[in-house]
Amino acid sequence: MSTYNIVLTEGTLKIGFGSPAQNDQIVKDAEARLDEMAKLGELGGEVIRINGPASLPVAMVLAHKLAHRYQAVACFDPKLSKYVVAIAHGDKYTVGDLID
Repeated sequence: MSTYNIVLTEGTLKIGFGSPAQNDQIVKDAEARLDEMAKLGELGGEVIRINGPASLPVAMVLAHKLAHRYQAVACFDPKLSKYVVAIAHGDKYTVGDLID
């Protein structure tokens, strides 16, 4: 069983903690899952939305891996009920854009 769960559903990466573990193991499991998804051709495109809990080390792994595969990476902000673009390449999205 993984210490971190990642599932892609309709353009949104649903993330969350799995089996109890420390960040040194969780980051390895998160990276392995993203690598597996990339190998299966599940990742890549214009924008990816991320929704769910992550520690700072896991968030950094997600950002690094996904920024190479998407033009924009956006995270859900429950206070705004929108996704906030945190990483942007190209001219369609800019950092700070709010998207549904």
